[in-house]
Amino acid sequence: MYEAGKTAQIEREMHKYNIQILGVSESRWTGNGMITTNSQNTIVYSGREDNNHREGVAIIMTPHAKKSLIEWLPINERLITARFNGRHVKTSIIVCYAPTNDAEEDSKDNFYQQLQTAIDKVPVHDILLIIGDLNAKVGCSNEGREKSMGKYGCGTINENGERLADICELNNCVIGGTLFQHKEIHKKTWISPNGRDSNQIDHIIINGKWRHSLENVVVRSGADVACDHHLLLAKVRAHLRKNTKKPETPRKRYNTARLKDPAPQKKKNLSH
Repeated sequence: MYEAGKTAQIEREMHKYNIQILGVSESRWTGNGMITTNSQNTIVYSGREDNNHREGVAIIMTPHAKKSLIEWLPINERLITARFNGRHVKTSIIVCYAPTNDAEEDSKDNFYQQLQTAIDKVPVHDILLIIGDLNAKVGCSNEGREKSMGKYGCGTINENGERLADICELNNCVIGGTLFQHKEIHKKTWISPNGRDSNQIDHIIINGKWRHSLENVVVRSGADVACDHHLLLAKVRAHLRKNTKKPETPRKRYNTARLKDPAPQKKKNLSH
């Protein structure tokens, strides 16, 4: 995403697989904003504020999906949300880029606290989709977690997987990639540079109320998305509807710390 060529490459895969809304983790764009691409798709993004091209999240929408956009909110370099109008129900999407399993505990605690805050703001009747690189292995056993997981995950659960399963349990959500019986190649979302290791660490999660609207979650390893992660697709039974109101855009962030500095205020008074 950070490079224009990669964005065009991703857009071609969107067209190939008829994807209306795509969440991107590790976009590496700084700041936040909305842009229209040469293909007339719309990208909203949220990144770091220190001009460091790391982390970052984004949502790419086709022109059809853009017409349904109600609002979007850049939270930080790891979370962005968007809400879309629908024929019968609205859909809220949270795109994530979670810290790795080896990250500092404070970093992981902070991420999940912010994710919970974002979940709490979703209207209760919406379809909720939490998508992205959660860096979490949830494993193939759902014993004691039948409400939040199916039995078709991969490998063994790790600490991040425990955290993810717990927040899903708390919010009556289910990890979609564990619900459908596919071959391993169609479940594992990441492969190491040496080609020897692979894991299921990217996820598409839906709230339990709309669990049966999720018709499939599958990896398309043949898609070229310009990174070491595979394209993870979800088919959701929902119909977008044009939003008749102008989409709400987030307010620009300002450095309020400067207001505490007496020097600028003194200079202003002298100019009068």
